[in-house]
Amino acid sequence: MSVRPQYRNLGKSGLRVSNIGLGTWVTFGGQVSDEVAEELLTLAYESGINFFDTAEVYAAGKAEIVLGKILKKKNWRRSSYVVSTKIFWGGKAETERGLSRKHIIEGLKGSLERLQLDYVDIIFANKSDNHTPMEVVRAFTHVINMGWAMYWGTSRWTPMEIMEAYSVARQFNLIPPSAEQAEYHLFQREKVEIQMPELYNKIGLGTVTWSPLACGILTGKYDDGVPIYSRAALKGYTWLKDKILSEEGRRQQAKLRDVAVIAQRLGCSLAQLSIAWCLKNEHVHNVLLGASTVEQLYEDIQALQYLPKLTGTVMAEMDRILGNRPVAKRELLNRF
Repeated sequence: MSVRPQYRNLGKSGLRVSNIGLGTWVTFGGQVSDEVAEELLTLAYESGINFFDTAEVYAAGKAEIVLGKILKKKNWRRSSYVVSTKIFWGGKAETERGLSRKHIIEGLKGSLERLQLDYVDIIFANKSDNHTPMEVVRAFTHVINMGWAMYWGTSRWTPMEIMEAYSVARQFNLIPPSAEQAEYHLFQREKVEIQMPELYNKIGLGTVTWSPLACGILTGKYDDGVPIYSRAALKGYTWLKDKILSEEGRRQQAKLRDVAVIAQRLGCSLAQLSIAWCLKNEHVHNVLLGASTVEQLYEDIQALQYLPKLTGTVMAEMDRILGNRPVAKRELLNRF
């Protein structure tokens, strides 16, 4: 069965993005060859995915280089796809990190050079920088006015930090953030399900989510430990291995065995069910997928066809198994 992504406005902006995107973390310039990266990007684009995400820190800039080379080679119309990159960790020098005006401008110029693009569609602040809230908004407004980016957004910022940036933008007639990138999966729910809808209603903020499979935890491949070919076995991912082998990790695997029964009943894999579950949230405008093989990406894209099967009854059954549905609390955002 051939399935195509749906397209949604990113928050209350006019930017139309596919509800699934392709991320380049770990894979491009690192885990996969340039040839496989091209196959992945080609499959994504030809399947209707129009959103590609990267960052200056991914593989120390190599991910941007690989993505840029492929986009130049494919010669797709620039107006037909969306590219986002992220700024914060650009190099070893003190001035090559953070969100100073200097690094936002120089970092973005470096990203554009590696990507071989005149502009990115969205530039995300890859982390908050408490030292420079005013400077950040001014600098992102500047790069948009210069035509180096169309929109700017935040990644892993707290709601309070996002609202502070919005308040600065409103007070000084600057450009506010359009979207937040947040981790979202079966075991990470509160921010996206409770806080992001409030930010959408207050300031029109869009939601781009990442790690729908929790770095592979939600594929079921860690049920019997850590396979040598998995991400958790890679150098630099000891934190993931420790997380999987912890007591909490074992409890999560036990719950996943029950979720896998639902997947089997629906006729899909655990990974497909996990991705479809993320897409079911109406406040999620884009879910970033990561894949190391074409077969894996193809399977993940097929998750789209199972969305209609996630009825209220099925979602409630999953909630009972997971036991982690977040409860709304009185938010502090009311002071803004």
